[in-house]
Amino acid sequence: MKEYTAKTVEEAVKLAAEELGIDESRLIYEVKEEKKSLFRKAATIAVYGDEDAASYAETYLHDSLAALGIEITTESVIEDSIIKVTIDSERNPVLIGRGGKTLQALNELTKLAVSNKFKRRYRILLDVGGYKEEKYDKVVSIAKREANRVLRSKVDAQLDPMTPDERRMVHNALSGMEHIKTESIGEGADRAICIKYVD
Repeated sequence: MKEYTAKTVEEAVKLAAEELGIDESRLIYEVKEEKKSLFRKAATIAVYGDEDAASYAETYLHDSLAALGIEITTESVIEDSIIKVTIDSERNPVLIGRGGKTLQALNELTKLAVSNKFKRRYRILLDVGGYKEEKYDKVVSIAKREANRVLRSKVDAQLDPMTPDERRMVHNALSGMEHIKTESIGEGADRAICIKYVD
């Protein structure tokens, strides 16, 4: 968080946007103080960045899980505008849940909490004890195997339903393959990737 002061809120916003090199419409801020007297006008705003959102996500996770009696350690990084938070605890299997369902729900809750706090949509990706990285390796390996089968047979293949982040990994992994096109089909929990042959 960084504070900026000017004569008006509008001027403080403009000053912050210029210094940070971003458009005023993308600035996330709150008015901390606005003084108007006969002789002096001043306004101070607090500007938030991705680091503040990442820090809030970690605090939210610590507080929420501590309320359930689960102590955790967290580490966050920001890559390609995605806030990635790695969680570790003595109860990792509980946090992951069957088929990663608990982790997925925790991810959605954290995303909602951060977006609600900063009034902007954030892409947040939680991982527990390396579970997601292993899952990515597995789904990408299966997708590549199926893509090679599609290349040989020229018959489309549909993969099992996946979470949005897993589908993104598969799309990226297969995007460089010649004669292969991927598209997401289905709705909600049934949304899956179809691998197609193209000339």
